[in-house]
Amino acid sequence: MEGLEVTVLLGLTILVGTLIAPRVRLALPLVLVVFGLLLGFVPALREVQLPPETVLLLFLPVMLFWESLTTSLRSIRRDFRYILPMSTLLVVASAFAVAGVGVLFGMPWEIALILGAAVAPPDATAVAALGRLLPRRMFMKLKAESLTNDGTALVLYAIAVSLAVGGQVTPWSVTWTVLVSYVGGIAAGVVVALLGVLLLQRSNRTAVINVTMLLIPFTAFLVAELIHASGVLAVVVAGLIASYVSPRVTTASSRRQSDAVWPFGVFLLNGALFILIGLEVQYVVHEISAAMIGWLVLTSLAVWATLLVVRYLFQFFTGFFQRPATRPPRGLRARSRVVSTVAGMRGAVSLAIALSVPTSLAEGTTGRDEIVFVTAGVILLSLLVQGPLLPAVVRWARMPVDHAEQEEYELAERAISGAALSALDDLAAEHGVGQEVRDRVRSEGYQMLELANAKALAREQALVDAEARELDALLDTPDPTVSDTTAPDAPASDALDDVLGVGGVTDAVDGTTLQMIATSTDVDVLQRSPLVRHEEHTRLKLALLERKREVLIGLRRSGTVDDIVVRRIAARLDLEQVRLQGIEEFD
Repeated sequence: MEGLEVTVLLGLTILVGTLIAPRVRLALPLVLVVFGLLLGFVPALREVQLPPETVLLLFLPVMLFWESLTTSLRSIRRDFRYILPMSTLLVVASAFAVAGVGVLFGMPWEIALILGAAVAPPDATAVAALGRLLPRRMFMKLKAESLTNDGTALVLYAIAVSLAVGGQVTPWSVTWTVLVSYVGGIAAGVVVALLGVLLLQRSNRTAVINVTMLLIPFTAFLVAELIHASGVLAVVVAGLIASYVSPRVTTASSRRQSDAVWPFGVFLLNGALFILIGLEVQYVVHEISAAMIGWLVLTSLAVWATLLVVRYLFQFFTGFFQRPATRPPRGLRARSRVVSTVAGMRGAVSLAIALSVPTSLAEGTTGRDEIVFVTAGVILLSLLVQGPLLPAVVRWARMPVDHAEQEEYELAERAISGAALSALDDLAAEHGVGQEVRDRVRSEGYQMLELANAKALAREQALVDAEARELDALLDTPDPTVSDTTAPDAPASDALDDVLGVGGVTDAVDGTTLQMIATSTDVDVLQRSPLVRHEEHTRLKLALLERKREVLIGLRRSGTVDDIVVRRIAARLDLEQVRLQGIEEFD
């Protein structure tokens, strides 16, 4: 098929999957994989082959860079003792365990080790697509692990291929390969990110900023590949640095544009990859003899089960790396291991590694096709079995509800609003703003601060009421201290609506707490021009937004507020700034 036909077909399949997935209550990746399998029954579509270089050099940098931009640095620092062994030692243990299973099923040792390297790392894109049901901290730990374990898997893959083609592999060469891969990858990411920052500091044009941000992951990957280092680590490190410095070297307009374009682009790439996984399975099935399919299916099942067992058992070992104070209670820790095991799904990276196996390995009864088949089978099992099973496992585990992100969000909103109000008079004097505009902006600021306080109080009251209702349900006696403003089964959001009212800051519980009455006097024809007042209002609001950003970045630097919370609030501030300044038009 022609490239345009394939592009349109992939787009239509993603569109249909997006429409159907909510109706059948399945995650979109699962639906797209099934669609890929169904499309594979058409002979012409089965021949659609995606070169492995396309995944490794085009798809992977974009997806990893975006996941890095939206990853919490504080979570990585806090859980580094868990993430490091899970992204290195677990990958090695999984690869060798799979290699042992492959040898038991008749594969040569070198071929089995290549298979182990391909299926060992959980995939960041699969985790991001299917792991949103997890508690925030567990999701971030799994996401950070998935971002960095690809580098370990690619190092193992390079060593296994060298063994398979008859190369000389010594302990010194392995050590050198690992050092170059990790140190070189990190160095490449740092250098490219710093060069990008220097360029961003010299321009405030939206097009220049976003093109620079787009080039950073590809350049980092290219530089790392040129020095035979890990392109994956280079992209991840560059993304983490770019995420940290972005508020200071980019503009509100550029951030709003990139926040709209990057998620959509990654969504399309992910969708295309999941469809192509289904097509690849069909292609390999039709390429392999019928007598081999049964044996390879059993191998795929054994490999998949081995990965689950190794991941579950290895988590007992990670306890030695963690501080005792950070360990959860014993019962919760046991359930968390099960959830983490089911959440470790394989995806596009594993398939890309398998597809990149040289065709010269296909001599004898086992080789490249067998590696691709088993890898695709493991990916299908992880997506089609672990994916639907994950929600049930999360419910069974009864993981405690984590309100930390919402609490930090409310804290940050109140902190930046209070700081802006404190600095209002100084900023107004600095920018030559009149008293009328000053009072107007102060009134708006107090409204925002009261709204933030009201939301926090309403959420806390809703939690208290929910706990009381649970106790009432157990005791069958109503608690007279519980507020009757909501129905017994009303969710917390309804309680919040009752406190805030339909209009947000009108109609408080007692009718006076939050209500702010807008008063005005007759229009004075001698007052200053509306244009002057509008310009003063815009200048003062922009100055207050800048002050809020400074406080917000300070909260992130001190570790008081998580990067994810900072990103949410910064997006709102950017939107307000764009509304004041207008959208920058392209030439």
